[in-house]
Amino acid sequence: MRLPRVPGLLLLGLLRLPLPGAESGALTLEDALTAVERVSLTVLLSRESAVQALEVAHLQRAANLPNLSASLQQRRSQGVSIATVVVTSGRPANRFDALLTGSYALYNPSLRVLAEASRTGAEVARANLAAALQAVLADVAGGYFLNLRNLRRREALDANIARAQALLGLARSQFAAGVATQIDVTRAEAQLALSEQARLQHDTAVLQSQLLLQRILDLPLGQPLQLVGFEVRRTSGTLQALGAEGTAFERRAEHLAARLAVDQSRLNLRATERERWPAVTLSGNYGVASPRFDDEGKQDQWAFGVGVAMPVFDGFRLSASRRSAQSRLRSQEARLHHLELQISAELRLAAQDAASRHAQVSVAEKGLGLSREELRLAQQRYQQGVADNREVVEAQNRLAQAEDNLVEAVHQYNLSRVEFARARGDVRTILAERAL
Repeated sequence: MRLPRVPGLLLLGLLRLPLPGAESGALTLEDALTAVERVSLTVLLSRESAVQALEVAHLQRAANLPNLSASLQQRRSQGVSIATVVVTSGRPANRFDALLTGSYALYNPSLRVLAEASRTGAEVARANLAAALQAVLADVAGGYFLNLRNLRRREALDANIARAQALLGLARSQFAAGVATQIDVTRAEAQLALSEQARLQHDTAVLQSQLLLQRILDLPLGQPLQLVGFEVRRTSGTLQALGAEGTAFERRAEHLAARLAVDQSRLNLRATERERWPAVTLSGNYGVASPRFDDEGKQDQWAFGVGVAMPVFDGFRLSASRRSAQSRLRSQEARLHHLELQISAELRLAAQDAASRHAQVSVAEKGLGLSREELRLAQQRYQQGVADNREVVEAQNRLAQAEDNLVEAVHQYNLSRVEFARARGDVRTILAERAL
């Protein structure tokens, strides 16, 4: 899995772009997922961390490149000679130097390995950015489906209010005809009051889920939010995907980051081992000199040298550094192993949960059909004067519960598909599962 390089200064321009669908007032799931990369605080901070890691790699690379500097210096000095008895001083002298000084690590194996480790660290940061993006995408998709669930639950509550109003009208007509008693009317009024109370209470849940989604997407909180419905395709073939755990490892940014972290730890260990090797450095300078900077006939001056250095005794610093690097390597390898176990478990659990949620939707649909039939029969008995409206009230309550169960079952199925997409490595694949 290769990750694109992060452009450092592109962020400011991205932040000023309008949210897709903002002009039309309707927000789709695709729009919400697309907006995450430029509005999520978690993603923005992770992107800056990746930029900083890349610049750290550039700084480390600079140690392996030639270092050149230019200098101009005009001096005036007077020397003093001190003998045992007589102190004499020379005449003041001027000197101007113009020098180009340079140095180059001709052979320093430790620096070269550290530069490679820093580049790997930049890749780790980019992989962490991708992992953070997937986590936020899952949160946004979950928030989107949560708001849709609350809107559909509100529609079910409105339908329940309509049924309660119809029951109240029927009870009053039955009472006027002498078929029902006053308690039937009171019972119907109480049923309507409870339905309206539940509807009012649910308005808070709708607003809460709307504000949550608006805050994640950096939308104006006072602006009405209209969502475009998204029906996830019903499928029970999720368990067949378990044979692709290796593919899931390749797609999961967390796994890539952990593998790169192991590689970086190995490089750091190699760098500590090579600190004992000799290092060869080239250094020199070239320039001109004269008494004053504006004198004619300046004289050339230059120097060139080759140096070899290697540690002889450092107070056991290198040994301690090597053992510390070995410990970090073992830690990263342990994290990678347990992450692979975690990914495998997440994939299996997400697959099982999606299959289970799919079956629960079918059961909820069956229960809704039975509740509707029960209400129809109860209403028929009440209209015929065979029974009072207690059976109708109870049937209406069971129908309202069945409708709510179906809305919740569909919501949980949608969330399970989002989680399964995240477990496979890309939440955006949920967009391809839209029902036709």
